[in-house]
Amino acid sequence: MKTVGSVFLGLEVVKRKTQSLSSLIVNRKSSILRVAVIVVMLFFNCAQVWAIDANREVRPDGLVVLYAEKNNLPIVKINLLIKASPFDEPQDKAGLANLVAELLMEGTKTRTSEQISEGVDFIGADLDVSAGRDYTTISLAVLKKDIDKGFELFSDILMNPVFPDNEIRMKKELIKGDLKQREEDPGFVAQRSFRKAIYGNLPYGRLIEGSPDTLASIKREDIIRFYRTYYRPNNAILSVVGDLTHEEVAKLLDRYLSKWQKGNIPPSTSYPIPELKDKTVITIDRDLTQANIVLGNIGIKRSNPDYYAVSVMNYILGGGGFASRLMIRIRDDMGLAYDVHSFFTSDRDKGVFQVGVQTKNGSAKTVIKLILQEIERIQKGPVSDEELRDAKAYLTGSFPRRLDTMGKIANFLTLTGFYQLGIDYDRKYPGYINSVTKEDVRRVAVKYLDPEKYVLVVVADLKKAGF
Repeated sequence: MKTVGSVFLGLEVVKRKTQSLSSLIVNRKSSILRVAVIVVMLFFNCAQVWAIDANREVRPDGLVVLYAEKNNLPIVKINLLIKASPFDEPQDKAGLANLVAELLMEGTKTRTSEQISEGVDFIGADLDVSAGRDYTTISLAVLKKDIDKGFELFSDILMNPVFPDNEIRMKKELIKGDLKQREEDPGFVAQRSFRKAIYGNLPYGRLIEGSPDTLASIKREDIIRFYRTYYRPNNAILSVVGDLTHEEVAKLLDRYLSKWQKGNIPPSTSYPIPELKDKTVITIDRDLTQANIVLGNIGIKRSNPDYYAVSVMNYILGGGGFASRLMIRIRDDMGLAYDVHSFFTSDRDKGVFQVGVQTKNGSAKTVIKLILQEIERIQKGPVSDEELRDAKAYLTGSFPRRLDTMGKIANFLTLTGFYQLGIDYDRKYPGYINSVTKEDVRRVAVKYLDPEKYVLVVVADLKKAGF
């Protein structure tokens, strides 16, 4: 499911389910061509695609529609963001929001899960559902000539799921199996422990998938109640990008979504996130040659006005790859790690700041010391003119790459709607970044980084690592 995003808006990336080629070509040679065309069109960089000229409207049922016509390619990308997330589920039923999303494609009033998959494969489309920490998304990519069939399938799983008992049981077992398998990944163990230490039992501190115990407590009536409460047009944002006119989009919505009824949405829940009062160190002993280290603290909301200064500051500290201070100090100068990085998650509520690195067990303490030194250094002195210039150049220069496919544009539009950034955000973003000063960088480093009160998680061979 959705992973933590970085400080950049586009990191709340919509995950896509990969299907093997063999499953797409069973007795349907024509579908191979359709799939190939969509893959090429969606993932190849097209110079004309990224410039957005979008429109926004609110339909009578409350659905927010963001539309951008891109007629240079005969495809359509649709992204529906539903404000349904772990914030809306009881703690003892953690994983409910994700389970509802996972089950949408497992049967409707008129189609079985197999028929849904076959229908998608036959037209070479891509239909996907995923739940994240702040919202759920349903996405569709389809050739224009198949838009009616594609949108029919899209609207069917959205409006007519039946949540069969057998599919619920199978999906729970699949999720539990995946969670068990991920326990073998030290990176997963470190991240889970880090979030738990920061947020406790709050929604951001839990796994999106829940746990075996909470999954077992979820009943079919819980699933139906959650779906009927939150899957409403007045709780959603729809983006449509591609070779469709405004009139064609309106006709599609009238034809397929006219029976989607708005409802009374419960007020959004907000949880107070306690500030860290001291340093917290969590060590987990594993038979590993490399220590997995996560160090960080509570971050900022996406709506925080300091978001852009934080973006620049983090690029210089650890988000800029080989150009970042952490990489230069720990990898280039000391040779202690292959990669070290830092990021801020940009969430609806306060996200996290964290540094992640893997290093030999014996050098774990040295690397931690160097990370803290670099945090203190960016707080105490101004960054150089060159560092500031390079950070701004990268953040503004790479921005078009976040908009170089229709899928990226569709996702971008729904997120700008969710975070209320404005329909012209793509044009304003460079100005926001370029207005950041060296004093802004130092100020946000002091305000949002804390080399004294932080959470440190180390998953390693603790004896060799000296813990």
